[in-house]
Amino acid sequence: MTDAANDISGLSFEDALKQLETIVRELEQGNVPLERSIDMYERGDALRKHCDTLLKSAEAKVEKIQLGQDGEAKSTGELDPQ
Repeated sequence: MTDAANDISGLSFEDALKQLETIVRELEQGNVPLERSIDMYERGDALRKHCDTLLKSAEAKVEKIQLGQDGEAKSTGELDPQ
């Protein structure tokens, strides 16, 4: 993995989303030089993919929650390895 990929892989969903929102806002303003825009776009795409992966993982965990007889969450099942 590249340093940028390692940097992103350690981010929480919230931190990655915050960075992605900042990139989108800056690109929408249109005040960024072309080369920098390309770099920002590439990082934004990597952040989007990271957020998507984390979100899918969270959704899988929610789907695996097992309810007890009283309707309370009692455990989560093993997630299928990806």
